[in-house]
Amino acid sequence: MELNAEFVARTESLFGAERYSRFEEALSDDPVVSVRYNRTKCADAPETAQPVAWASDAYYLSNRPVFTADPLFHAGCYYVQEASSMFLEQVVRQYVKEPVRALDLCAAPGGKSTLLLSLLPKGSMLVANEPMPQRAQVLAENVIKWGNPSAVVTMNEPSAFAPFKGFFDFMLVDAPCSGEGMFRKDSFAVEQWTPSNVRSCAKTQREILTDIWESLSPGGLLVYSTCTFNREEDEDCVAWIVDELGAEVLPLETQPEWNITGELTGCGYPVYRFIPGYTKGEGFFLALLRKTAETGNAKLRVPRMQPLQAKVRSEVEKWLQSPADYEYILCDDRVTALPRQHAEAMCALMSKMKVLHAALPLATIKNNKLLPLHALAMSTQLADGAFSSVELEREEALRYLHRETLNLSGAPMGVLLLTYKGKPLGFAKNVGNRANNLYPAEWRIRKNPLEL
Repeated sequence: MELNAEFVARTESLFGAERYSRFEEALSDDPVVSVRYNRTKCADAPETAQPVAWASDAYYLSNRPVFTADPLFHAGCYYVQEASSMFLEQVVRQYVKEPVRALDLCAAPGGKSTLLLSLLPKGSMLVANEPMPQRAQVLAENVIKWGNPSAVVTMNEPSAFAPFKGFFDFMLVDAPCSGEGMFRKDSFAVEQWTPSNVRSCAKTQREILTDIWESLSPGGLLVYSTCTFNREEDEDCVAWIVDELGAEVLPLETQPEWNITGELTGCGYPVYRFIPGYTKGEGFFLALLRKTAETGNAKLRVPRMQPLQAKVRSEVEKWLQSPADYEYILCDDRVTALPRQHAEAMCALMSKMKVLHAALPLATIKNNKLLPLHALAMSTQLADGAFSSVELEREEALRYLHRETLNLSGAPMGVLLLTYKGKPLGFAKNVGNRANNLYPAEWRIRKNPLEL
């Protein structure tokens, strides 16, 4: 790997000669592979897997399997996430004790969003946002597969949150950056690195933070993170938040054996830097801040949503474990269940933002009939026995995920829930001589999975 000479000089000066030597040596190693399991879907880690020290339900793998060829991956039983970024768990465990309204501002592809959905106290709501359309679709897919009904996925620029003044108690800004911490995994980041790009990223980060700052409530928590090393995008940006926006930096308890590096610029702030060669993972930087500036709270007008007919409601309520916990709305022939404590907030978001996914979409109404949606199959709130189910072997499951037509002879007619190792994969409609595949076309495995 040929590194830019100025990057080498700058980073060696920041790290010190010994730390930089270990970092440079680590760049020749293979990237670390780590996964995090979704305990609400009861996936088990391999017995030989090594735990990630700062994260629960997270493990390093000895090699990188073909995840696309594992039906449990598509069922949302686990997420392939970079280990260093899982340090976010320590923020939640040490500081978030009550339900919050949270925003993951730059959320794609969804690793930190699904982590927050697993960790935030019961009763919390998460808005996962991504402004880039293609990445936002991937984010929505991963959030839906995780199965938590208290999530909204939006596709908006940070400035679009301006009407939501003081709306969020917790905010994660994993800012677009120069990507120095990902050099081992991303050769494009190596090729694109320049000092001017570093300065441009630092400017963009401050613009994003300025746009979103008033949406954080006074006393609310901001997690600022990057996957880069330089001071302009890390310590200097933290100092700028403190001085210009009004915040204090909060410490996190860590263990010496985690080998996390603190601040390297003399700023004195408690910040956390993960350096390959020291920590087992890729490069990552994190700081936790509490907002000290005052911000008012916007009074949002909640639009009236079309209620469901009693007959439709009584049918969809049979599909959920706790139907009384939801309010039900009809929008564009789609039936959605909103967690009761978040219904007004979600409706406000749906009225003002570009929303790709909200709460728990249950069904579409076609020709006065209900056709269940894939999000229901993925949801952890799906009631046992709500649909007749058919267990698939691995080859059949992969054919289903490839979106092939299946033959389910002997199975009941109508809509069926297809499972693999007892975990829902999605719906199919058995019409006798064939079963129409209802797996989302845009999610299908593109290549023949049996050849992977």
